[in-house]
This record gives sequence, structure tokens and C-alpha cells, in this order.
Amino acid sequence: MPTLLALDASSSACSAALLIRRDGHDDQLLTRFMLAPREHTRRLMPMIDELLDEAGLTLADLDALAYGQGPGSFTGLRIAAGVAQGLAFGLEVPLIGVSTLEALALAGHRRHHLRHVLPVIDARMGELYTAAYRCHDGQLTRLAEEGLLSPERLSLPAGHEEADWVGVGSGWEQWESLPVTVQAGVSQHLPDMQPAAEDMVLLAAESLAEGGGVAPHLAQPVYLRDQVAWQKSR
Repeated sequence: MPTLLALDASSSACSAALLIRRDGHDDQLLTRFMLAPREHTRRLMPMIDELLDEAGLTLADLDALAYGQGPGSFTGLRIAAGVAQGLAFGLEVPLIGVSTLEALALAGHRRHHLRHVLPVIDARMGELYTAAYRCHDGQLTRLAEEGLLSPERLSLPAGHEEADWVGVGSGWEQWESLPVTVQAGVSQHLPDMQPAAEDMVLLAAESLAEGGGVAPHLAQPVYLRDQVAWQKSR
């Protein structure tokens, strides 16, 4: 069974997680999480070393690596992708990019038993990264595609407006700027939740079991703002 390492630096938090699955044994999940703005480069490698030491493993024992592919902080995404890419290339193992929005939704489901989750991340520049998920028994179904929009354009997924929606992520700090229809349809919002490698490694394990993963040189962060930035630069 696989041993996976996940890394994330997509927000002000820096995190790493190691998932060890052995036949006939319970999963072992080891994590590190720290609020460390602008210190991701300095923090990630020590976190990796700590996790491997705690598990009694070396890098050579890893079967795959994962990273928070975005959306999120441009600099943070590049840092996590670069570290994971370098390690995966040297180890000749597959690399799995995990959506930060999906990881947020899983976090809300795992920690607070949420069924309908609206992960929203502050994208700066007066915009939000957003998606929507239905969660059941650890499985996530995406009900709205990932997107970049202004707070005033946020909406509940079409056809699912009557569900008990809960908002998670930094974007909910802009509560006062959101449409009244969203405010009315969201029973609570948890703006302090941030993407974490702990949830990403679980999603990566599912992806790997289904044949996911790519060669390290093919991995790319997901910015969502690529087209917008290109248009403004013309």
C-alpha cells in the first residue's frame, strides 16, 4: 500500500502531511501545520524531515508526492510545486496536484461534518476563488466549477439553493460584500479555515488509487487568474 507526502503553501499557512497505508493495519497520518507568512521556503523542508523521522522512513520510502496546486497565493503555489516537483523527480515517483478549494471542502466535512460546503478563498485584488461541494462519507461531489469572481457575483449552485450551505475559507471575511441571497442561504461561515496538506494527502491517495498522478515535469499550479493577467498586460 502507498506512502504519500503532501505539501501546501497556498496561503499564509505552511503544512505537510505523511500518509502511510499498510495492509492489515490502520492508516497512519502524520501532520505539520504552521501559520508562517513569507516563511514557506524556510519551513517546508524541516517539516518534511520531521515527518519522516517521526515515521522512521526516508524519502526513498515514498510512493508519490502531492502538493496544493491552487488556487491561492501565486508565490506559495510555486514554492510547494517546486519542492514537490524536485523531490518527485529525484525519486522517480508520480506527482499529484490537489485543489486547495477541494481540500477546504474536505476539511469542513471531516472536522465539522458539513454536507454542503462553499469553499471561498480571498484572491486579493477585490476577487474570490470559489467552488461548491456536496460531501458524504468522505466523498466529495463538485456542484460548481472553480472560478474567480468579485464578491458581488458569488452565488449558490443552481438547483441546490435550498441546501444547508456552510462557507469555509478566507473569502468569507468579505461577508458584508456578498449578495443577500448568499447570506440568507449560508447557515454559518468559517473564515479562519485554511487549506492544509492533511486533507490534500487524503485526496491524493484517492486519486492515486484511481490511477491519478503525472510525471513531475508535467505538474503545473492552477492560478485561475492566468487569462485575466494576460488580458490586463496587453
